[in-house]
Amino acid sequence: MKKKVLVIGANGFTGRRILNDLSRNDEYIVTGCSLHDDIAPDSGNYRFISADICQMGEQSALFREVRPNIVINTSALSVPDYCEAHRDEADSINVNAVGQLAFRCEASAARFIHLSTDFVFNGDTGQLYTEEDTPDPVNYYGATKLKGEKRVAELCSNYAIARVVVVYGAALPGQHGNILQLVANRLRNNEEIRVVSDQWRTPTYVGDVSQGIEKLINHPNNGIYHICGSECLTIADIAYRVADTLNLDYSLILPVTTKQMGETTPRPRFSGLSIEKARRELGYQPHTLEEGIKLMFNL
Repeated sequence: MKKKVLVIGANGFTGRRILNDLSRNDEYIVTGCSLHDDIAPDSGNYRFISADICQMGEQSALFREVRPNIVINTSALSVPDYCEAHRDEADSINVNAVGQLAFRCEASAARFIHLSTDFVFNGDTGQLYTEEDTPDPVNYYGATKLKGEKRVAELCSNYAIARVVVVYGAALPGQHGNILQLVANRLRNNEEIRVVSDQWRTPTYVGDVSQGIEKLINHPNNGIYHICGSECLTIADIAYRVADTLNLDYSLILPVTTKQMGETTPRPRFSGLSIEKARRELGYQPHTLEEGIKLMFNL
């Protein structure tokens, strides 16, 4: 019997890739949901519903109409500076709506797969974080995502939380870009770009997130899984990899410290995540950064 899958945040960068990939699999009946109309209609074998998950009436109607077996939540307010300045809105999307989704999944016996972030950690380490390490966010975005994780774990008896890091890949029209696309665009236009040289991340190809989420659909266990890349690099190193792979001018990349960048909202210094659990339990195998960049730019 085919599983009915509901992808929330299906216009977003990661959500769209998951929607597209699952809609090509005959095992699933896929519905995408977003606040706005489908940005790529007729691009796959799926249904699309416009709904605001922060409105409880709309969320309830969505579940009644779709009756999902699997709910994948990729929606979030994810810009740290914006979350810091708009805390009520961040709470509404990243905490309250997530709690309601978790409640409805439990009530309807649906498996809930919720995407989270490396920003739940404070970055005061030099070792890759595991799923057993204690979160301690340094900004309000991370705090809301951690609260969302806790709501899911408290309310659901069938769930998985997937933490992702610096997701990159080719964006569709209407979607926000990512740091790799920004670097490539600037270098191709012979423009300088300032990038942070003292913040470490494990960048993740968007197709690998989709791969990991599909594995979690059929995984029997609950819990947190780090679904990201295997290489831990500074943001500046990531930019240099883009330049190297695309044969662009290195000299236009200007590495600066976090202090020199003058960001108003704190970020974790080191938030690389270990993927050993995902490798061991899921058979998760991400691309290298070079492989991901080549896929992103069709090389």
